[in-house]
Formats: sequence, C-alpha cells, structure tokens
Amino acid sequence: MNKPDFHQTRWDAEVEHDFRILLDLAIQEDVRGSVDITTDAVVPKTARGKVVLSSREEGVLAGMAMVPIIMEYAPDVKWTPFMNDSDPLYPGCKIGALEGNARQILHIERPLLNFMSRLCGIASLTHFYVEWVDLIEGKKPGIYDTRKTTPGWRLLEKYAIQCGGGKNHRCGLYDAILIKDNHLALACPELKHDLDEETLFNPAEAIARAKKYIADKNMPDTLIELEVDSLEQLKIALPLKPDIVLLDNMPPAVLRQAVAMRDEMAPEVELEASGGVNLKTIGKIAATGVERISVGSLTHAASSLDIGLDWEPIN
Repeated sequence: MNKPDFHQTRWDAEVEHDFRILLDLAIQEDVRGSVDITTDAVVPKTARGKVVLSSREEGVLAGMAMVPIIMEYAPDVKWTPFMNDSDPLYPGCKIGALEGNARQILHIERPLLNFMSRLCGIASLTHFYVEWVDLIEGKKPGIYDTRKTTPGWRLLEKYAIQCGGGKNHRCGLYDAILIKDNHLALACPELKHDLDEETLFNPAEAIARAKKYIADKNMPDTLIELEVDSLEQLKIALPLKPDIVLLDNMPPAVLRQAVAMRDEMAPEVELEASGGVNLKTIGKIAATGVERISVGSLTHAASSLDIGLDWEPIN
C-alpha cells in the first residue's frame, strides 16, 4: 500500500495511562478503602517472603511492563524479571520473582495474576493463529485484531496481540475510515430512512465521500476501508480504489474469485477476509491470496493463561 498500516500498539504512555486506571479499579475491588482483613489477621507486619511467578501452560508472555507499576502498591517488595514479553512460555518456566514484605505480596497477588493471565491468553491465542498461517506456502497474510475488545482494556489487549505476533486493526472510530455494512444499509432505499435521493449512496459513492472528507480535513495518511459481502459490491468498489476492502463471511472459493477480480481491476487494493475465522478454517482462508485476516476471537474468545505465584525459600 502507498499509505501506512493501521497504528500498531506498543507499550507507551497512552497504554500505561489506561492500565493505571484499570489497576486502581482492580485494587479498589479487593479492598474498598479498607484492608485485606485475612492477611491483616494472620500475617505479622514484619513477615517477609519470596514468590516466583511462573506459567503452568504453554503460551506466549505479555504484560511484563505492567509489573513495575503494580509494584507501586507494594513499595517494600523487590521485583526481579527473568523473561521478556513475546517470549515463549512452557509449564513450570519462571517469569520473575517477588521478594519482600509478605503482606504486600499478598495484597497485589490477585491483580497481578489477573492482568498477566488475561494478556498472556490473548498473546498465546494470537500466536497459535500466526503459526497456522506460517505453514502455508507463498504469500502469508497478516493476522489482525478487531474492536471486539473488553471495554476499557482495548489498548492492553491490542498490545498483547502484538506480543503474540499479530497486527492491530484500527484502534477506534477516530483513526481510520471503515465503511461497514450498516453504513451502506442505512442508505438502502427500501428502508425509507430520512435520506433523500441525493444523499443515498452505494459502495462507490461512499468511498468517494470518504476521500473528499479526508482531503477537506487534510488527513492524507488516513486509511479507507470498505466492507462488502458480495462480488457484485466488490466490482463496484474497486474502481474507486480504497486502501482495503473487507470481504465479509465469504467462503474460500469466493475469496479466491475476489482476489482474481482485485488483481485484474485494482492490484494496489489490499483485501481482508473476516467472519467465520477460527483455527480450523484459518489455513484455507490464508491460502486464498488475501493480504489480511481479521479475527475477533483473538480478544472476545481468548481464555486466560494459567499463571501462578508459588512461595520459595529466601536465599
């Protein structure tokens, strides 16, 4: 493409900002302005200990940048990392160690495990999809996430996608134009919405309006993507040359026809397959020649990875 890809999320000040908000809420869920009454009752104030954070499953590590921030709630505990984000995990591997005030370790135990397990689960599932795509011969499409994220967690989850080897689709409604089926359906004359004949639009007209909007707003690096659900719509859209066309719920045979049509009419346009993508179907979809595959289940269906904290003797 002549234009850049969607913004790819790295751990930065914006991600950290969102994490701090979530962390504050996670701590308040546990103590509600009070204390851990169990630990307060049975663990002496001066007790010290050491725990090791370890994986109990195979997967991919994500979320190490969170730990020093969590440790701000445990100022008398030292964190020693042993691994980095994107490193492979296996049962029993040690991720890092916490040593210091035992009460503080117990205070941050559950928030640490909840955040780490969630992000590792997303990174691991993403990695499994990327592995399947790597098995095909020839051009390998990128595996992209969607906006089907946990409210409030979007940047964190998109960061985890990166750790797993995937790519980020648009982050929100503000950073790319994606003309979806519901935008086109709004302009369907049969629905008799409050649009006159001059304002009704088909896929080609929608792309033209998007290009004019970008020019008027001086947003030259903004991507334009159009969602279509038929080869007829694709044929209408390609002459307007959006950056990407999303092919919604098309079986592999139709996807191959779409690729052939694109190659003939507008080879610079990238194609994205979406809908019905899972670990059983990803191989056949990837082999059709599309450049992108978006997978909502990377975030909305990922299971948390089993990460644990185990006490060890202090040296």
